[in-house]
Amino acid sequence: MFNIALYIICGIVVILSWLKDKQKTKLALLKAWKSFENILPQFLGVLVLIGIMLAYLDTQTISKILGDQSGWWGIIIAAMIGAVTLIPGFVAFPTAALLLKNGAGLMQMGAFVSTLMMVGIVTMPVEIKYFGRKLTIYRNLLAFLFSFLVAWVIGVVAK
Repeated sequence: MFNIALYIICGIVVILSWLKDKQKTKLALLKAWKSFENILPQFLGVLVLIGIMLAYLDTQTISKILGDQSGWWGIIIAAMIGAVTLIPGFVAFPTAALLLKNGAGLMQMGAFVSTLMMVGIVTMPVEIKYFGRKLTIYRNLLAFLFSFLVAWVIGVVAK
């Protein structure tokens, strides 16, 4: 119901904008469409990957690897997967929610999302080019360790 209300509000705002300045509204809608087109391949790729993973891994397997019962080993696995994965935040959070619905644990998803957002193994060469090897390694190492603190805090708060 909340989503429907947001769509209605957005529709009303777009109509008001159109009435005020058709040219600017048209330009804004075109820019929004271009952004959507740029984001769509990444989003679909991750959705397909998660879909394939959920098709082959049942709830018990996900729960065993990344569930609450997996403990710190599951957190370490989730953190390592997050550290080497390159997906944007708008895809990361729905992915984590989907994994949570299928048996993953809160602490494990906290580590996964925090390393996904803060650790950049894939982007390290670019980061080294701009910031230097030492700073890049320190930043990524500290971010990786911080993800365990995030996971622990989530575990304490969720209890």
